Amino acid sequence: MSRLALLLACAASLVAADRSRHVIVVSLDGFPAYALRDPSVPFPILRRFQVEGASADAMLPVNPTVTWPNHTAIISGVNVASHGVIYNGLPVRPAPGKSLKVEPWVPKTELVQARTVYDAAHDAGLTTAEVDWVAIYKPPTIDFSFPEEPSPDGKIEKEMLAAGAVTADELRNWKKTNNLMHDDVWTRAAAFIIEKHKPNLLMYHLLLTDSVQHSYGARSLAANSALILADRQLQRIVDAVNRAGIAATTTIFVVSDHGFKTYHHVIHPNALLKQKGLLRSADDCDGWVIPEGGSAMVYVTREEKRKEVLAAFQAEIPGVSEVIAPENYHKYGYPAPTPGGRMADLVLAAANDYGFDGRVDGDLNTDVPAGSSPGNHGYLNSDPDMNAILVAWGAGIRPGVKTPPKPNVDVAATIARLLDINFTGIQGKPLVEFLK
Repeated sequence: MSRLALLLACAASLVAADRSRHVIVVSLDGFPAYALRDPSVPFPILRRFQVEGASADAMLPVNPTVTWPNHTAIISGVNVASHGVIYNGLPVRPAPGKSLKVEPWVPKTELVQARTVYDAAHDAGLTTAEVDWVAIYKPPTIDFSFPEEPSPDGKIEKEMLAAGAVTADELRNWKKTNNLMHDDVWTRAAAFIIEKHKPNLLMYHLLLTDSVQHSYGARSLAANSALILADRQLQRIVDAVNRAGIAATTTIFVVSDHGFKTYHHVIHPNALLKQKGLLRSADDCDGWVIPEGGSAMVYVTREEKRKEVLAAFQAEIPGVSEVIAPENYHKYGYPAPTPGGRMADLVLAAANDYGFDGRVDGDLNTDVPAGSSPGNHGYLNSDPDMNAILVAWGAGIRPGVKTPPKPNVDVAATIARLLDINFTGIQGKPLVEFLK
């Protein structure tokens, strides 16, 4: 987009933006669509939202079905091929023959290669906020931020300390505590920002639902307990909206980024490279594989060994259901690979009951330890277990609407419609069935 076109788009947004409106996006990480459909699991707040608002039978994630790529799709309205976030961070290639690293602490302006709806809202003169959102490190278009790793020196953290909404010990000991505590603090932060600052757009993300399912598996008692607790956190957000006096002008979206599957068998693709003499160590390898749960990304790290590295994955591998070559990436929404770029040279997809990990030594295939049933996501988005949730409630939402599954890229377009901001040129479309 030319500088003149960008200025004209921003000017149009400034004219249209509705500064009296408020949208809150609540992301419950890893909340599967099948869980919300299960009548034996109590979700009173979400089901109230469904009755009084609108919902889809499921929300369809983008590939890979991983946290950062899908949060970015939700808020940018485009898939991975357009926004460029392939991992929970940026893949970094240190040098030829070296393994890749995924670096999370990369500024949003470098990591995300597409405009987001919060960028558009900010450009339109609206106020924006985030609590534990992702792919949003050092964002220039966020006014109020309580990040994944808060600091006593942060603006909102200082305000909360002064108000007694968080303690110095909670911030100081952050890395020593788990997501059970973190979700509680993040919810306090979201409620605090709503009441004190009344942002036009707030994005708020909870993580316990994801970490518990990774540890104890999908559909487990522990998983359902974490999902039920997340449902209860929604009432705290509604209460904050009511205390802030903005209930009549606030819309709440409740979404998730992906679903979950339990697996019992593990594929170690880097061990295969080592067995074939193509990987000696992380600092001396011809190829390297980055696992993403139900999928894995294969990179050639020495160009002169390209043929051998790619050939290693052409034979039948137990647990690998599909080997996706670059000429087919467009079918899955992946970007085309470029020399030295972010995208892998092959994508491996896991079969049901299998998952990938990054281990280098040992056998190609192993079983998970007896008595454990861990969970994963990252499987191809054609797997219905990866389907996420989409519920909308509040101002501007038609009550009692239920639709078939919707793509997650439609959320950003719908937010833009509610806030009356200009956000065009994206893949997503407004969810007109949801809107009054």
